[in-house]
Formats: sequence, C-alpha cells, structure tokens
Amino acid sequence: MMSQDVASLYTTTGGGVIGGGEHPRVVAATVGALRVVEAQLDQLPSSADDALPPAGSVVLRALTYDGQRAVQAPERDLGAGRHPQAPIFHAAQGAITGLRLIDQARQR
Repeated sequence: MMSQDVASLYTTTGGGVIGGGEHPRVVAATVGALRVVEAQLDQLPSSADDALPPAGSVVLRALTYDGQRAVQAPERDLGAGRHPQAPIFHAAQGAITGLRLIDQARQR
C-alpha cells in the first residue's frame, strides 16, 4: 500500500494538496515522473541553489541521497520539447495535473 506522501504538492505560497497516494492515477503519474528523472539524472548538475527562477523560467530539481541536482530552463522551451530535460517537465506536469484535479474535485 502506498503512503499518502508519495504524491503531494506543496506550493511556494504555503498551500498544497496532500493525499495523492490514495489515487492510483496520481501514483502512476508520480512514479512515471520519478522514472524519467532517474533516467536523466546524470544530465542534471549538482546544485546548492534553492532560489526561485525568474519569470518565464522553470527550475527542475531532483533531491537525491547525494544532494540536490537542478537545471533552469525557459518554460517555453521545456513546454515545446526544445530542451533536453523537457521529458522531466512533461512528466512532472502530468503528476501535478492529477493532484490539481483531486483538489478541484474535493472543493466541489
């Protein structure tokens, strides 16, 4: 059985969605995203920076047992698949979308 914490979303504004681990589609999307990150981990440089990206940019971060890895890229390049780490961006968006749909359903 999966823990609720397997798939939770915490926002920079202090909000978030917990309990995604109770929803098989969200778990599958999250596990899929983790697999994509794992496959590209060697392409993410080590990073100690935890600053928010500038407007129009995205930071993709992976927290590993050996420390943080991260890459910053223009959101439009990630979204259009023009960046090497676009697969990470799209996989993460799938998990985030699932969590947001859960949150919207709860609010109805």
